[in-house]
This record gives sequence, structure tokens and C-alpha cells, in this order.
Amino acid sequence: MTWTWRYEDAGGGAVTDPEPESFATRSDAESWLGEAWPELLDAGVCRVSLYEDDRLRSEPMSLEPPEQ
Repeated sequence: MTWTWRYEDAGGGAVTDPEPESFATRSDAESWLGEAWPELLDAGVCRVSLYEDDRLRSEPMSLEPPEQ
């Protein structure tokens, strides 16, 4: 099994750059996202969805900080 984040723009369209990384476990994928989200946001990724192989395992999650 491979865990991969799908990167999306604000409208839900796929963002292919940077190329998504693959992970052996869900925990690895989630830990990586916890560290990498600021760089992804700077690259134009507004939200992410987690896939296990080709199965959606998490609904789109925003990378934008909540409005104060």
C-alpha cells in the first residue's frame, strides 16, 4: 500500500508541482504534512486529500490558516 497526498488549488483542481511524495504508512504521510504544509501553501497548494493507493481516505483539508 502506498499513501499519497493529492494537492489541490482553491477550486479543487489538481496541483501537480511539486510532485506528490509517496509514503509507506498513513502516519508517515500525516507527519510529513505536518512539517511540509507551509512550503506547499507557498507553492500554490490550498488543500490536500489523502489517498491509499487509489482510494480516498480523507476529505479535502485546507492548508490555509483559519481567519482571525
